[in-house]
Amino acid sequence: MATSQPTAATAPKKPAKASRKRTDKKSGLPHSSETYNRWFREMYLMRKFEERCGQLYIQQKFGGFCHLYIGQEALLSGMKEAIRPTDNVITAYRDHAHPLVLGTDPKFVMAELYGKKTGTSKGKGGSMHMFDKERNLFGGHGIVGGQIGLGAGIAFADKYRNEDHVTVCFMGDGAARQGMLHETFNMAMTWKLPVIFIIENNKYAMGTSVERTSNVTDLETLGASYKMPSATVDGMSPEAVCAAIAEAAKRGRKGEGPTLLDIQTYRFKGHSMSDPQKYRTKDELATYVERDPITHVRTVLLENKWATEEELKKAEKDIKAQVEDAIKFAEESPLPDPSELYEDVYVQSDYPFVKD
Repeated sequence: MATSQPTAATAPKKPAKASRKRTDKKSGLPHSSETYNRWFREMYLMRKFEERCGQLYIQQKFGGFCHLYIGQEALLSGMKEAIRPTDNVITAYRDHAHPLVLGTDPKFVMAELYGKKTGTSKGKGGSMHMFDKERNLFGGHGIVGGQIGLGAGIAFADKYRNEDHVTVCFMGDGAARQGMLHETFNMAMTWKLPVIFIIENNKYAMGTSVERTSNVTDLETLGASYKMPSATVDGMSPEAVCAAIAEAAKRGRKGEGPTLLDIQTYRFKGHSMSDPQKYRTKDELATYVERDPITHVRTVLLENKWATEEELKKAEKDIKAQVEDAIKFAEESPLPDPSELYEDVYVQSDYPFVKD
C-alpha cells in the first residue's frame, strides 16, 4: 500500500545555520561547553578504538576486511547532537564508530570484530555489519549502495505508521555512482520520506578520486534532478555537520521530504587495511590532518576554559583504558557454537521449509 499522493516538490535550498538556542552567549560559539566536552570524549573514543583495531588486525586477532573511520569523527558527533535517540541510522561497511557514538558499549563492538558470541550481532556480522536494535542502528552493509534503498524503506515505514522519526542514511562518494541512488531519490521525493541522505565524501571512494570517476564532481547536485534540497557541508567541523543535519531533520519531521548532504571529510587511513594509498600524496594528507576535528574541539575547550589540560588528559587516559577493557572482554568471550549458524535466520522459529 502506498502513502497519499505527494504535493509539488520544494525548491532546493541550503540548510540554515545552527539555531540561536544552541549558541553559548558568552563564547559566541554555536554550542555549549557540555556539548564540546561530549564531542571531545566521543571523538577520542572513536579514534582510539579505531587505532587499536588497526593494530589488532595487523596482529591477526581478527580477519575479514577492516575499514577505519579515523579522521571522519566529526560527522558522527555532529549527527548525534542533531537527531533524537529514537531516530534511525543506517550506513555502509565503514561502521565501527557508528554504534560507539550512539552509545553501544565498546566491548560489544570489539567482540563483534573478534567474531565472538558476545558481539553486537553474536559474532555473525564482523567488521562490516554492526547493528544495535536498541539504538536504532540498522547496519553496517557490505553491498556498495545497498543501504540507500533500505534507508528510504525504513523512513517509508515510519511515515506509514505516522511515527515522528527521521532516518539518517550514510553512503560513501563511491556509492553515489550506484543506480540504487537514483531510483531511491525519485521515490523518496515523490513520497516525501523523512530521510537524510549523507554522502561521507572522503574524496577517493575505494581508491579513485571523484574527479576521475565522474564529470559531476559537485555531489550536492545529484539531488537537483529530483528537486531534492541539497547542500555541501564541511565534514571536518562538528558544528557545520550538526547545523546541516538539524535543518534536514526539521524538514523531514514537517513532512517536507528528504535532504541530500554532501559532507566533505577525509580519511586519515586507507580505504581498508590493505590499501597502499598510492593515489594521494603525503602533503595532501598532512593538510587534512592539520584540520583534525579532535584537535579543533580540544582547542575550543582549552581556549574557553571549559576544560583544563589535566582534565582532558585524564579523559584521554580513561578512554584508552575503556578500549583496553573492550579488547580484554573480546579476547575472553566465547566463540559462538556451530549450531548458531541455524539461529536468527528466520523470524518464525518453526518455519516448515527448513530441512534438518
